[in-house]
Amino acid sequence: MRIRIVDAFTDRPFAGNPAGVLLLDAFPDDTWLQNVALEVNHAETAFAHPLPEGGEADWALRWFTPATEVAMCGHATLATAHVLHTTGAHEGPVRFATRSGVLVAAPGEDGSVTLDFPTAPLTPVDIPEGVADALGAAPRAACDTGPHVGDLLVEVADEKTVHALRPDLKALGAHSARGIIATARAEDPARGYDFVSRCFFPNVGIDEDPVTGSAHTALAPYWAERLGATRLTGLQASSRSGLVRTEVRGERTLLSGRAVTVIEGELLV
Repeated sequence: MRIRIVDAFTDRPFAGNPAGVLLLDAFPDDTWLQNVALEVNHAETAFAHPLPEGGEADWALRWFTPATEVAMCGHATLATAHVLHTTGAHEGPVRFATRSGVLVAAPGEDGSVTLDFPTAPLTPVDIPEGVADALGAAPRAACDTGPHVGDLLVEVADEKTVHALRPDLKALGAHSARGIIATARAEDPARGYDFVSRCFFPNVGIDEDPVTGSAHTALAPYWAERLGATRLTGLQASSRSGLVRTEVRGERTLLSGRAVTVIEGELLV
């Protein structure tokens, strides 16, 4: 079967977030899926197979990190839609049946893909004891992002602080189900983005995720409230970096970006 590596939330190779993508006839057993994800060894590998016509979704979709299956993944969904569109396997908007409900990925005229995801329900919480030491910076505020995302979102002083973070990953893992989203307002929106973030997910085997679509379902409403705008662009400031265009529409958040296929090969097992 064909296996592809796609860089998502970028318009150039070797940037954004790489994801493995496999299009199947049906899902094999979970052990096989997990072993393939471990072999690919990117933040996520997506597995999809077509569903019968006439249902509420077109394709079934699952996501695995090298360590576990996850309930939601933005960049691997974008990567899967990119593969479906560029190979001719599906035309127009794609409805994916997932553990987070039906998620829609719609192609844009500019080559981008827009994902329709549930908005994360943000709940302000007291800053947990030990987070500042684990993160390496003192948060200004903290929010729980709900069960689908499963992170602790923390705002830090400024963009420079986000770039400079060198967290204690083992210590961070004690403070949320998946990990920590650290964010700050952009120093200069004229650069093309309104806020910055970095995401650390040690509990699912990802020390730092390069560009995280699911995190932006929390980042978008967080900054929309503070900046007074529903359409914002986030820069995830990992070493690979990537931009996520966001639009908050109540209980749904739109995430838009581009993708590039960088590797295509044959899986022999």
